[in-house]
Amino acid sequence: MGDVAKDLASGTVGGVAQLVVGHPFDTIKVKLQSQPAPVPGQPPKFSGAMDAVRQTLAAEGPRGLYKGMGAPLATVAVFNAVLFTVRGQMETLLRSEPGVPLTVGQQVIAGAGAGLAVSFLACPTELIKCRLQAQSAMAETGAGAVAVAVKYGGPMDVAKQVLKSEGGARGLFKGLVPTMAREIPGNAAMFGVYEAIKQWLAGGQDTSGLGRGSLMAAGGLAGAAFWAAVYPTDVVKSVLQVDDYKNPKFSGSVDAFRKILASEGAKGLYKGFGPAMSRSIPANAACFLAYEVTRSSLG
Repeated sequence: MGDVAKDLASGTVGGVAQLVVGHPFDTIKVKLQSQPAPVPGQPPKFSGAMDAVRQTLAAEGPRGLYKGMGAPLATVAVFNAVLFTVRGQMETLLRSEPGVPLTVGQQVIAGAGAGLAVSFLACPTELIKCRLQAQSAMAETGAGAVAVAVKYGGPMDVAKQVLKSEGGARGLFKGLVPTMAREIPGNAAMFGVYEAIKQWLAGGQDTSGLGRGSLMAAGGLAGAAFWAAVYPTDVVKSVLQVDDYKNPKFSGSVDAFRKILASEGAKGLYKGFGPAMSRSIPANAACFLAYEVTRSSLG
C-alpha cells in the first residue's frame, strides 16, 4: 500500500472522528456568529453559548446540534484525504533524505500547502453547512425588517437553491477568499504546533515512541492553535456565506470586516469563539489520534 493510499485512508478515518466529536460545538459557533445584531435596547437572540445550546435543544432536540452534518459527512473523506495527502506529499518534497524527520518550520510550510488545496473543497461544504446551521438564527431584527431566513430541506436542497438562484456554481464558492485566508495560515499553525509539541514531548525529532495520550494532547493543542490564528477570518467567512443573495448586507470580505467592527466592536469578530475552542481540543485530539493509529497500522 503506497504512501498516498495510506494518507487517504488515515485522513478519512481522522476526519470522521473529528466530525462526530466536534459538530455540536460547530453548530453553536455558527449560530452565535450569524445571529443578527440586536435592535438597541433589545437582547440578542442568544446570550451566549450555553443559552444557544438550551434554545437549540428546546426547539429541535439533540438532532438540532447535528444539523448540517450531512454536507461535511458526505465530503469528509475527500476533504481530509486531500489535507493529509497533500501534507504528506509536501513532506516528501521538503525532506532532505527519505525517513528524515521534518523540522517544525517545514511542517508549517507543508500545512500551508495542504490548506491551500483544501480551500476549494472547504468553501462549498462550509457554505451548505453554515446555511443549514444558521437558518433558525436568521430571524427578523425589528419592525419592518425583512426576514432573511430561508428554509432548506437538507444539504442537497441548499445546493440546488444556490445553483438555481445565486449565480450557478459560482454561488457555491461564495466566501472563497476568507476560506483561503482561514485554511492556509490555520493549517500552517496547526501542523507546526502539532510537530513542535510532539518533539517537545519526545525530547527530540524522533516522535515515533509517543503514546496515545501524548498524540491526543498534541492534536488538541494544535487544533486550538488553528482557531487562535484565524478566528476573525472565520467569522467574516460565515457572515458572507449566510448573507442574503438578493439583499446583501456586505459587498465583500473587507466590507464585512469593517461593518462588524463598526457595529459590534472587536468582540463581534470573536462571536462563538468559546464553542470553537471548546470544540477544537477534543475534535482535533480525536482526529490526530485516529490518523496516527490508522497510519501506523497500515505500516
